[in-house]
Amino acid sequence: MNFCFLNGLRSASWIAGLLLMAGTEMLFAQAPAATDKHVAFIEYPDFPEAHSTWGSIGYNAASNTVHIGVTNHRNNVALYTFDPAKNTMTQNGFIREMANLRTFQWQGKIHSKIVASPDGSIYFTTDGGESREEYLMEHPQGYAGGFFMKWDPKTGDLKNLGLGMQYESIKDIDIDPKTGTLYGITYPQAHFLVYDPAKNKLRDMGRLASSHVPRVLFTDWWGNCYYVDWRQRLVKYEKDSDSLVFARESLPAFEGTPGSKIITGVTAYAKDEAKGIIYLVTYGAKVIAFHPQKEGIGKVEDLGGVIDTGKGAAWGPYVPNLNIGNNGKLYYVIGGHGNYVLKDKTVLVELDPATKKKTILREYPITSMTEATGSDIKDKDGNMYFAGRRVISVKDDSSAPFLIKFNPEKDIRK
Repeated sequence: MNFCFLNGLRSASWIAGLLLMAGTEMLFAQAPAATDKHVAFIEYPDFPEAHSTWGSIGYNAASNTVHIGVTNHRNNVALYTFDPAKNTMTQNGFIREMANLRTFQWQGKIHSKIVASPDGSIYFTTDGGESREEYLMEHPQGYAGGFFMKWDPKTGDLKNLGLGMQYESIKDIDIDPKTGTLYGITYPQAHFLVYDPAKNKLRDMGRLASSHVPRVLFTDWWGNCYYVDWRQRLVKYEKDSDSLVFARESLPAFEGTPGSKIITGVTAYAKDEAKGIIYLVTYGAKVIAFHPQKEGIGKVEDLGGVIDTGKGAAWGPYVPNLNIGNNGKLYYVIGGHGNYVLKDKTVLVELDPATKKKTILREYPITSMTEATGSDIKDKDGNMYFAGRRVISVKDDSSAPFLIKFNPEKDIRK
């Protein structure tokens, strides 16, 4: 199914000099020359009740396609594919039908990222996604549990690989690019799972957090997987030793960062394998350059906050997304969940890791973009992608999702 780009994006105003937000003064860098030809908002067809996308986005290098899981945030999730070469957005179907889920196996959303194996198969996990999961656990009307799922883009077949843990969602997933082993983290108990789909072998490595479940895990180029514990220490599943390795120190945090921010840990990442760096963003608004090692925990470098907040709390900005351009610079959108550095506006930021300079490129009212998610989504032409949504009504929490395509160096709207 063909999609159409939104005609006439709301003109973005540029930020320079001194800005005021709720009486707080904030000084930002001058934005460089750029136009809306560098940004496109792409709609999802044939799902009028769609609400959001959360972290459910991923890139498939085998086919140069972007895959997104779109939810109504209740009981229906559609799987979409965007093809950059053809400029098409295709709905592949609804997972409850594709996977033949029974009524008691309802799923609220795909919360995990979408990951691809070298052969082009994609994997994701499912999530309860709403309060009835928590309040009705083990109840007949409660949540049965989240599944590992595999989709074949060539045939369109969706295969349910089975339950992770009974009554538990699977909040995130990642893949060992060498072996195809999958890693998952459950909710609400934060069990770390290691799953070999070829052997259908699932292992529970135990609980890594308590009281709250950090949402993001990530792998390095050797296939080791990383998470954080309740103190925001990196926890590494080291595959060669088949063991968990804990960092001695917590990831950098601003003085005074609340514990609720610390325990949420990493919110996004982007990999620069050529330089041996995985960039991280924390829920406490820190940007970190992590230098992984094949064995043990690597060096952690503090790149400062995501933005200069002036008199505002340095740990306050919310950034559940991160991308790295072909120019080596980092790009992220600040805002969401009622947390903004500009009142009722999200901002697109560029960070140069070499100089640590942060520049706001654009600002958007929450009716155009209220939040963006996604880690390290970039196609072969250097175009970056985020899973966005916009506010429809604050009163009833209604919103509409869309895909964001961005390239700071190219006109992508020709």
